[in-house]
Amino acid sequence: MERILIADDHLQIAKIIAEFVKKSGFDPVIASDGKEALDLFHREKFAVILLDVMMPHMDGFALCREIRRTSSVPIIMITARGEDFERVMGLDIGADDYIVKPFSGEEVMARIRAILRRVDRSSQTSYAKRQISVGNLFIDLDDALVKIDGQIVALTKKELEILYTLAENRGKLFSREALLSLLWGYDYYGDSRTVDSHVKRLRAKLDMMDHPGWQVKTVWGLGYKFEDTEDEQ
Repeated sequence: MERILIADDHLQIAKIIAEFVKKSGFDPVIASDGKEALDLFHREKFAVILLDVMMPHMDGFALCREIRRTSSVPIIMITARGEDFERVMGLDIGADDYIVKPFSGEEVMARIRAILRRVDRSSQTSYAKRQISVGNLFIDLDDALVKIDGQIVALTKKELEILYTLAENRGKLFSREALLSLLWGYDYYGDSRTVDSHVKRLRAKLDMMDHPGWQVKTVWGLGYKFEDTEDEQ
């Protein structure tokens, strides 16, 4: 039975989530603070991790960063506030999704199932080595590696996936909705601003180095595409 880690210092909320997790055929494990959750992460294997943002000893953001040092396990952030900056920060440091309190148990399980479907689809297509080279850009999706002129560019998981998707389909225009469906899942509860935020940060990181032969281009009002500018010369 797959295990799901629920890290939340509000025991009543954690128990409610745990009941829905159990009814859905998973084994829930509860941690009451960030350090306890980190210890459990190091000792056990989990299919999905739910992290409350505000926890004692180590908050959800710090815990997410620590987990992402060694693991790509799906992470869903739980926040009591609806400010955009918290949601953006969680996604930017490597979370796969977020839930804003108050929420229903059905919503939590819908998001968990959506993430697990995406993980399953990814594992089914991971036999071939997924690498792309365009000009001075090198992308290795499996090893989560991006280089420009041999220098490593540190990207989050979603930034990497966006870049790979665009570069793999050079010249093809992707709408925000298409990228949202492809990379977050068709039943993702967010909106297209999530894509805009990730592309903005991705482009800022790429533009720190020269790349005259290619670009991630915004087509205003329509979406994004990867252009091999050397072909235009």
